[in-house]
Amino acid sequence: MSPHEIVFRVGGAAGDGVSSTAESFAKMCARSGLHVWTYSSYQSVIRGGHVWTQVRGSPEPVLSHGTEPNVLVCLNQQTMDVHQGEVPEGGAVVYDSDLVKPDPAKVRKGARLLGLPLRKLAQTITPNGIVRNTVALGAAVRLYDMDFAQVEAAFKDIWGDKKPEVVEQNVRAAKLGAGEVEKAGGSLRFGIPFSHEPRYLMTGNEAVALGALAAGVRFHAQYPMTPASSILHWMAAHGPAHGVVVKQVEDELAAMNMAVGAGHTGVRSMVATSGGGFSLMVEAIGQAGMTETPLVAVLVQRGGPSTGLPTKTEQGDLNLALGAGQGDWPRGILAPRNTKECFDLTAKAFNLAEIYQTPILVMSDLYLGEGFRTVDRPDFNVPIVRGMVAADGGVAAGRYQRYAYTDSGVSPRAFPGMKGYQYTAATDEHMENGDLISDVLAGLPEFVEERRKMHEKRMRKLEGLRKDMPPPELWGSPNADLTLLHWGSTWGPAHEAILQVEEKQGLHVNSLEFPSLFPFHAEETLRILKEVKRTLAIEANYTGQFSRLLRAETGYKPDFSFLKYDGEPFTGREIAERILEVVA
Repeated sequence: MSPHEIVFRVGGAAGDGVSSTAESFAKMCARSGLHVWTYSSYQSVIRGGHVWTQVRGSPEPVLSHGTEPNVLVCLNQQTMDVHQGEVPEGGAVVYDSDLVKPDPAKVRKGARLLGLPLRKLAQTITPNGIVRNTVALGAAVRLYDMDFAQVEAAFKDIWGDKKPEVVEQNVRAAKLGAGEVEKAGGSLRFGIPFSHEPRYLMTGNEAVALGALAAGVRFHAQYPMTPASSILHWMAAHGPAHGVVVKQVEDELAAMNMAVGAGHTGVRSMVATSGGGFSLMVEAIGQAGMTETPLVAVLVQRGGPSTGLPTKTEQGDLNLALGAGQGDWPRGILAPRNTKECFDLTAKAFNLAEIYQTPILVMSDLYLGEGFRTVDRPDFNVPIVRGMVAADGGVAAGRYQRYAYTDSGVSPRAFPGMKGYQYTAATDEHMENGDLISDVLAGLPEFVEERRKMHEKRMRKLEGLRKDMPPPELWGSPNADLTLLHWGSTWGPAHEAILQVEEKQGLHVNSLEFPSLFPFHAEETLRILKEVKRTLAIEANYTGQFSRLLRAETGYKPDFSFLKYDGEPFTGREIAERILEVVA
């Protein structure tokens, strides 16, 4: 860990303000000019349990939430018991001296114990002591020698001008905490250079919502489900002002069916959910596949099966996405690796959905979706491509065939209300004009042939999709001893691990990364794999779902694997250790 790096961890029970404290601190770091990466470990209770969040900040780009905190804030005894031994020499453990007792035998040598009367200090501002967490936050700000102007700016950003009294109370509380640190010896003197050039800070879910907005989304339907809920919250708060109809519906079945209906009318539509909700959507998304209706479905993964671990991360839904909806139908699956790609690939998904008239899935997970990251300003000049529309392509009204056979598999699209462009859009198999063949005609020789031709027409879209989806990328040393294979949110920790082993061990390691998962880029992947020496596949699931897809599509089996399915994200340190084991 760099000596000029912030790794701030705050823990307590749900209801203690752990999340708001960490978010405030992350905003302060970003406003101070640092690169930021956060991770929140929480449980699905309103009050109680054990919750902690880590904020990592550095003048240099960071690639994970890090490991050992150099400042730990303990708002309850359980946090002290679980985390007190993780603070390294030169760091500090801040705790409420009236409620929490450290075990000096478990605290590492050289770590500073800083007991403060957090609740009593908070009660001088509010009788219920609700700003206790902010007193602790002020202590951390002083320990890191941060500019207090950023504290007030962050509080104004969170509570706004509508609650100036809340901002004022919290500023006072933070100053009390800072003052107590001053009395107890002052800062840790890390010497962190703050540029005070603010950086954009957002979660992956916020980036997804922004990307959808930039791409012209006009309808969003969602039932709240962790960890996708914040997409709905953001869209409800910001979408209507930009012409987006946002519906919180009764369940995921309604969400997908409404999105299919909106997409059928020509509106750019989106749903977002997690694995359990997506399981309920699969019949309706198959409807979109059969009727050739464009829509975007965002799948933010969490631990499964069933309700599983609602507040933990996993990459266990790839098989679900590949097999969603009975039968074969063309779909695209995009897998953003970082916050920037959450924006870029979501925006791209809307164009792909309309060009190929089929659902496009965007797969994220809790670690990427809910974690705050600093990013460059997104490019909101997203080109909007509506694909093949009948009226634009010279198709004469009255002779329109919605599902006309084409070499690309894409047929001219018409919207309800276009005079002379009537057709039937049903979930049964159909002929070029949409008339059904599934009832009295199925099995008759000429309609057996119609079924074959229509099915092949739809599936021909996969070739075009494959060309337009982002291909695999090889990152790192050109002549590496080991190549990592990974997708999605493992991108950051994997890159960090590679940089660690190259710098400290002199190893040459690179990584083969897959921002799109289906249609699979088999030829490009094999071409790269023929040049590598050994491979290590990294996935957050038990069965190595991506490795199975890779082997099914190419015949290639990774030499080694590193699978994690405990609900916690990979760290760069873990991957680096596995790399050393493999090389040894």
